[in-house]
Amino acid sequence: MTAILGISAFYHDSAAALVLDGQIVAAAQEERFTRKKHDQEFPKQAIAFCLEFAGLTADQLDFVGFYDKPVTKFERLIETYLAFAPAGYRSFRQAVPLWLKQKLHVRREIRHGIGGFNKRIVFLEHHQSHAASAYYPSPFDEAAILTLDGVGEWSTSCIGHGQGNKLQLFKEIRFPHSLGLLYSAFTYYAGFRVNSGEYKLMGLAPYGEPLFKQQILEHLVDLKPDGSLRMDMRYFNYCQGLTMTSSKFHRLFGGPPRQPESEVTQREMDLAASVQAVIEEVMLRMARHAHAITGSRNLVLAGGVALNCMGNGRILRESPFENIWIQPAAGDAGGALGTALFIWNQLLDRPRVAHSGDSQSGSLLGPEFSDESIRKTLDDQKAVYRICSSDQQICDGVANLIASEHVVGWHQGRMEFGPRALGARSILGDARSPKMQSVMNLKIKFRESFRPFAPIVLLEHASKYFEMKPTEESPYMLLVAPVRADRRISSVKGAQSVLGIEKLNLLRSEIPAVTHVDFSARIQTVDPNRNPLLHRMLSRFYELTGCPVMINTSFNVRSEPIVCTPMDAYRCFMMTDMDALSLGKYLLLKSEQPIPVDSKKRDEYLMQFELD
Repeated sequence: MTAILGISAFYHDSAAALVLDGQIVAAAQEERFTRKKHDQEFPKQAIAFCLEFAGLTADQLDFVGFYDKPVTKFERLIETYLAFAPAGYRSFRQAVPLWLKQKLHVRREIRHGIGGFNKRIVFLEHHQSHAASAYYPSPFDEAAILTLDGVGEWSTSCIGHGQGNKLQLFKEIRFPHSLGLLYSAFTYYAGFRVNSGEYKLMGLAPYGEPLFKQQILEHLVDLKPDGSLRMDMRYFNYCQGLTMTSSKFHRLFGGPPRQPESEVTQREMDLAASVQAVIEEVMLRMARHAHAITGSRNLVLAGGVALNCMGNGRILRESPFENIWIQPAAGDAGGALGTALFIWNQLLDRPRVAHSGDSQSGSLLGPEFSDESIRKTLDDQKAVYRICSSDQQICDGVANLIASEHVVGWHQGRMEFGPRALGARSILGDARSPKMQSVMNLKIKFRESFRPFAPIVLLEHASKYFEMKPTEESPYMLLVAPVRADRRISSVKGAQSVLGIEKLNLLRSEIPAVTHVDFSARIQTVDPNRNPLLHRMLSRFYELTGCPVMINTSFNVRSEPIVCTPMDAYRCFMMTDMDALSLGKYLLLKSEQPIPVDSKKRDEYLMQFELD
């Protein structure tokens, strides 16, 4: 048996992944254990979980792989500071001590962090790790590869090709020109946190109009037909400063960045729509170019920009590719998995067999908890619960609650790997309810009211509600598709005069809680192979209501990582207005809990998590 551990660390979303004889066995982000959102520290607890799950000790590992090359990255840092000197001195003074203390000594950190491991450590290039995470778990024997993110060592976007057990990257865009950093600059300018608030910008885009698209293309970005781009760095500050945008950027768009936590205005909505339109155009051009130079029918994607599901949907609908597959943990966390798979397939030259669907097991690769451990947690908290005697009773109970417009926390099986809750650590609600979006945003998630929710839908019924092919899958919530016209409410009085956030108040379809203001939805299809319990429960809901669609959002509050343990789930359940909690075979109703949570305790709970 060959045991390979992949690691990503020291920037954001540290993670570990374990591959045994080419099979993905376990993977998790460090944040889920430490409860620090986007934790960047060495993933000690994630590594410990992976080893414990497989019944291995550190000395039984054959290889440890790291997802980028620190020395090359440091070279880029120094060259950049020298190019902008003396303007970047303040940023240089803050960054270099951490590099000298830790980031240049990853080999030492690994030896220290994984006591007992003394075999080979492999360092991959950042975009090799992304490419491997996209290609090797995919269902394709060969595929074009597109990786898109902020920056690795020097590369910011790459095109390549995978065939059999080998992959190659042969075109790149280099720092400082970066599609990911362009989007992050607008994330910063709109008042959201870089490397965590990009999905908020994407959710805000449909409320606006792309009024600034031409300004972006005329002043900020020189975009070529093949999707390559060069940015006018006079408008940006990330090379030499501690902010993303410069005063020249601010003058172009009519003022300083929005202050975090202040009111979101129409300007931010229009900026979000504008940069989203540019991002989609670039992604589509890159995809078409990747098809032209590889001739493949298949495309795989990874990197943080591959989490832009609106762009992914455009590629699926409008590019020449017949099939696409996106790594569920497309950001840096997925680099840990890609590194381990690259070592097995390419460096060790072991044969690869593509699996129907994919080989990522629904990305349910994290910890799971026994009913005995769950019961002990609940008893220690003096919780009141009901015991379900079978899976069917669990599904009946939860489906009935949701059909009655109750909001249910769902903690079942192995935790998801990646940023999306995929039906293991989820909050579920009735997609037919007009009030459910605002209720869940404001009373349960404690987040901005404009944020959309994603639907889960039975795979066999997806094409009846969304503009999808009858066999088309979207198991990882990484594609956007429009709600079918026959499911929409065709005429809404006064709709043409409604602008901005007021669009939320319009009833748009039969499933209003998951229909965004532009009639789009970020879809997760549910099938009986990847998640049989969720499929069974959703099928029961369909039997009760005639609707095969529910809301699925991550089991957490704003700025908290998705829950991991039963205690995490119980605490979040008690500190929010969730109505019920399904935790293994135990079902809890909020109305039956003996100890009400006062507002002071709730505030203390929420204060643990730094606001974006």
